[in-house]
Amino acid sequence: MTTIARDIFVFITAAIFVAVAVLITTGAGAHEFKAGAIDIGHPWSRPTPADANIAGGYLTITNKGKTADRLISGTSQAAGQIEIHEIVEVDGMAKTRPVANGIEIKPGKTIELKPGALRIVMLGLKQPLQLGQKIKGTLVFEKAGPVEVVYNVEENPGAAVSGVAGAHKHH
Repeated sequence: MTTIARDIFVFITAAIFVAVAVLITTGAGAHEFKAGAIDIGHPWSRPTPADANIAGGYLTITNKGKTADRLISGTSQAAGQIEIHEIVEVDGMAKTRPVANGIEIKPGKTIELKPGALRIVMLGLKQPLQLGQKIKGTLVFEKAGPVEVVYNVEENPGAAVSGVAGAHKHH
């Protein structure tokens, strides 16, 4: 009986450990939003210095539908204005500029907004963004309409891109 009880205890302990590990890994990665055929994956931003009035927003957008859609605007109570920007090279320097007609997401495609590329720009920050903070916002799509999202403020050292650091300051 003692061997059977010990084996049951070990089995139950292992099962609990596996269940907790699965919950932790899926819970930590689960940061997605959906509207119609549009899936938005892991919106995030970096912490900002105390005097910053601008921050970037990064995420993925997947169109699972049969027709194209377009990210056309956004809002957030954390900022006075939201714009969608792209990186361009001007006189050998990377600079950002607003994208005139938003970003098209073709059917079956995923667009990644990331440092050094397309991004959401939060202008007129009302306070600095702090590590661990959650920033509520809305993204507006031409067909899917408004989608409520939450940007996690986190460090993302793997996303650093040389040559564009601070490029968002040059409008």
